[in-house]
Amino acid sequence: MHSIFRKEPEMKKRTRYEIYGDALDTVGRNESPATTRISYGANLPVDRANEAPSFLCCRRLLKEQRNGNYLFYRLTSRGGEFLQALETVNKYLDG
Repeated sequence: MHSIFRKEPEMKKRTRYEIYGDALDTVGRNESPATTRISYGANLPVDRANEAPSFLCCRRLLKEQRNGNYLFYRLTSRGGEFLQALETVNKYLDG
């Protein structure tokens, strides 16, 4: 998977906002992703990927939903606005 916030693969440490942006982007691009899909999309170990959706849900950027034992996430309109804002900031930072 690729990060929407980097044009070239680099081995530098990502900011939290880049990680959260990648998690939001993954949820926005995939219908009803679980934590494992978010882990792959944001290039995070599963244990760290568990923290990102929880953080984003507390800020109403993602919505947690259940279907039986299956836990999945949806991007809220607020989350979509936040993702667009991050992309705009990234455009300015990339020159």
